[in-house]
Amino acid sequence: MATFARFLVYLFIAVCVIVIAVILGAYGSWYFAWLVGTVMMVLIAAAGAALLDTQEAEERRGGGH
Repeated sequence: MATFARFLVYLFIAVCVIVIAVILGAYGSWYFAWLVGTVMMVLIAAAGAALLDTQEAEERRGGGH
């Protein structure tokens, strides 16, 4: 039953996305690219911050080259 409920939720999300895409029309691809690009910028910035923190922690422990 849980699998069927999950299927219904995903089906509802898919229908909503299709309806939004039809309403947006030609601008839909631009909004999608903007959304994906923004998410990627945030994720890359977070990964860079995590890498910097790791490098600084390694230097504090005396493991720097």
